[in-house]
Amino acid sequence: MFETRSPAVAGRFYPSDAATLDREVRTHLCCASPTEPAPAIAVIAPHAGYVYSGAIAGAAYARVVVPRSAVVLCPNHTGMGSRRSLWPEGAWRLPGGALLVDEALAEELRQHAGLEPDALAHQHEHSLEVQLPFLQARNPEVAIVPICLSSLSLRECLQMGEQIAAAIAAFRDQVLLVASTDMTHFLSAREALRLDSMALEHVKALDAEGLYEVVETQGISMCGYLPTTVVLAAARALGARAAELVRYGHSGETSGDLERVVGYAGLVIR
Repeated sequence: MFETRSPAVAGRFYPSDAATLDREVRTHLCCASPTEPAPAIAVIAPHAGYVYSGAIAGAAYARVVVPRSAVVLCPNHTGMGSRRSLWPEGAWRLPGGALLVDEALAEELRQHAGLEPDALAHQHEHSLEVQLPFLQARNPEVAIVPICLSSLSLRECLQMGEQIAAAIAAFRDQVLLVASTDMTHFLSAREALRLDSMALEHVKALDAEGLYEVVETQGISMCGYLPTTVVLAAARALGARAAELVRYGHSGETSGDLERVVGYAGLVIR
């Protein structure tokens, strides 16, 4: 059931040819700021097609040293499967290779963070898959724990974040957290910037509660606010001091359409 997940969006969100994919990912990483990569607690990165958001994701990943293990949390766009879906074992195939699941860490999180082994939520989900070529490029040996979330209350997000932090703190190796999210969807560039700035102020302050509440009360269409809230809570519990906004942009910068954009942000938490 969980042995190997095949790519769902290769050839659509990113190249299906291994050499082309590697070249594109490394271009996005190399075109980022020349700041030397350093260890981090978490990355927040977008998940659109690379033509739109690859440079912003690359700017964030270029800033961090990717350790042996990464817990990658994404929103559930399909509505299928568990609200707290964990892919607990096996591997995720990519063009030209695969990333193993860190089964020991996955089991710790299953036991202590209320996650449910479930393949259905992950089967056609793009938002976690598109993070993996960047992680692989930064560390070809990285092992992952894939988590897909939906329909969580603020209390559930905070509790899960604290439980994930406790499991990571007790784990044998350093672990990177990744939250996959896009920002405002299908508004003008000006309005997207206004709404996204509200959300990002809370993210930069590591204010998990404030992010959840501003998204809910202001109707901000930030699709990954649940995984981001969980990661903020976990990072805070792990001793994070700040989140740096590395780059912000929107789809109109590529398409030329400034009246109907999707916002993207890349952040690093240390």
